[in-house]
Amino acid sequence: MLACLPQAPLFATIDFLAPQDRARLGPRDIHTTFLQRAPGVRKRFWNYLPVTALAVETHDVRAAQLIVSSSHAFAKGVLTTAEQLHVSYVHSPMRYAWDLHHEYLADYRLDRGAKGLLARYMFHRLRQWDRQTAHNVDLFLANSQHVARRIWRAYRRPAKVLHPPVAIGRFAFEPRKGDHYVTVSRLVSYKRIDLLLEAFRRMPQRKLVVIGDGPEAPRLRAMCPPNVQMLGYQPDAVVQQHLGSARAFLFAAHEDFGISPIEAQACGTPVIAYGVGGSRETVRDLRSVTSPTGLLFDDQTPESVAAAVEAFDAASIDPHACREWAERFDERHFREGFALLLDQAWSAWSRAPDSVEPALFSTR
Repeated sequence: MLACLPQAPLFATIDFLAPQDRARLGPRDIHTTFLQRAPGVRKRFWNYLPVTALAVETHDVRAAQLIVSSSHAFAKGVLTTAEQLHVSYVHSPMRYAWDLHHEYLADYRLDRGAKGLLARYMFHRLRQWDRQTAHNVDLFLANSQHVARRIWRAYRRPAKVLHPPVAIGRFAFEPRKGDHYVTVSRLVSYKRIDLLLEAFRRMPQRKLVVIGDGPEAPRLRAMCPPNVQMLGYQPDAVVQQHLGSARAFLFAAHEDFGISPIEAQACGTPVIAYGVGGSRETVRDLRSVTSPTGLLFDDQTPESVAAAVEAFDAASIDPHACREWAERFDERHFREGFALLLDQAWSAWSRAPDSVEPALFSTR
């Protein structure tokens, strides 16, 4: 996005980027909020959730004619005027306030007692703020058809779909496969790594490698069967090695989009995924298309995962088809699509904000 807007100043709630990540942003200043100086915010940002909306609203962007927000929760709430065009690329309406509300409460043990009641009230107010600030946005972009439907559900606003960029060039194509399956994920409850462990417990002749870390790690290690290897966090080179040599990549989450399955396919590795959400857009199911790149299973159960693995082993998927499909999500395609949508929006807006064509700003 910044490559398409090289002169644009950058605003963020907080800024604790590592040097290697900061270098990717180029020579530009990052304007932060009062939360940048809040005690302990770097490690306990979650504690400041009740005032994050206020922090975003302190950004002064009055000098801009075009505002682009990249939002998974709060960024779209930046205050704008009637003379400014605001395009918001939404990765998801805030999941902990909407469709994953109950899962987050349970994960953080806020689903009961006085703290639970206070948390529920806070999320209730966040939902009100989130829906209200949708009126600050002139054009919504969604990272998948699934997110576009969630935007409609939360805000009753249409969105144009632009799939997120994936660094396909970083992943080497490997047509030769080993005998293990792999998954790469943050170990949190909604990723449903537990389903994979239970499924492979029922398939002791097959091997699974789990890469990633997170709050669920102790529980998952305790239930890990002998044929599953949990490697924890690994550097990119190790991840790419396992992705390239695996028979298939396992993905059990209900995701908004899911970049890891695309990265696996870039290596020529097919994907076995839960067939709901973004996976329906990133995996070509061998049961319904020619040139498939994987298999979608229907239920988030160990039985469904195991049956999918069995069906996958009985089929044949061309690694070249996986790589070819993954290249459709390359960064170049995102830049071209993003620049085109901005140009269209600005052309329509600049003619007369009060007579913008409904086809651009109102059509799904």
